[in-house]
Amino acid sequence: MPRTRTRISISLEQEQADRIRRHAERAGLDVSAYLVHAATRQMAETEAIEEQFSGVDALIARAEAEAAALSAEQDDAAPELTEQERRDVEVALNLVYGEDRKTARSGHAA
Repeated sequence: MPRTRTRISISLEQEQADRIRRHAERAGLDVSAYLVHAATRQMAETEAIEEQFSGVDALIARAEAEAAALSAEQDDAAPELTEQERRDVEVALNLVYGEDRKTARSGHAA
């Protein structure tokens, strides 16, 4: 049974189109086949990375959920940090989330 084909239209700069054509020619493919191959390869790579890190992402999400569930009473019972400990924590958080923590996404590694 023949497969049904679907047409997808894209818009790009002329320079990008010319570059894609040249690469497709070097690969011995028409532009459509080249783009399908490139997209399929990128999707497979992304899926492999997501699968490889899914356990870590799940672990981080669980840890964040547990941290959020801690009661304020537990926080009050903890001893105060020294100024040096506060600086150490700040440095560690910046390493994990970057200097601008607003860009950190909940449930995702930095």
